[in-house]
Amino acid sequence: MAKSTAADEIKLIAQNRRASFNYELSDRWEAGLVLMGSEVKTLRHGSCDLSDGWVSVDNGEAFLKGVFMPKLEHAAFAHEERRPRKLLLRESEIERLRRALAESGATVVPTRIYWKNGRAKVEIAIGKGKQKADKREAVKTRELDREARAAMGRAQRGR
Repeated sequence: MAKSTAADEIKLIAQNRRASFNYELSDRWEAGLVLMGSEVKTLRHGSCDLSDGWVSVDNGEAFLKGVFMPKLEHAAFAHEERRPRKLLLRESEIERLRRALAESGATVVPTRIYWKNGRAKVEIAIGKGKQKADKREAVKTRELDREARAAMGRAQRGR
């Protein structure tokens, strides 16, 4: 097992919080991204929106679609803001994604994008859509947790 060093640090660029609210997430993978130079600079500036993103499998290759990376004003070669970006995954992982997408109600969504050892990585997860009642339940439990934490804080302060 390799030792963890300072070079193994993960620097978060963007996170898709709506994914865990809209989907019941199960299996997760880390994938590399094939990017243009201007897209790398955009990510270095911390600009990226994963909320509309999804993954599709076409001709045995996985693509990240719908992710918004704004153009840079001074880039020599500008990129399309929502172009499909190829994901670097093993063939067996792509096959598992393809089978998961074949199921009804399943989709593959990006959950976060980050730097790892100087390379852009995206975490993707298989998600099954939640029903409206499930979303209400998630909101209710989140509010109850927040109230419980507030009550514990008041009790510690002696009020």
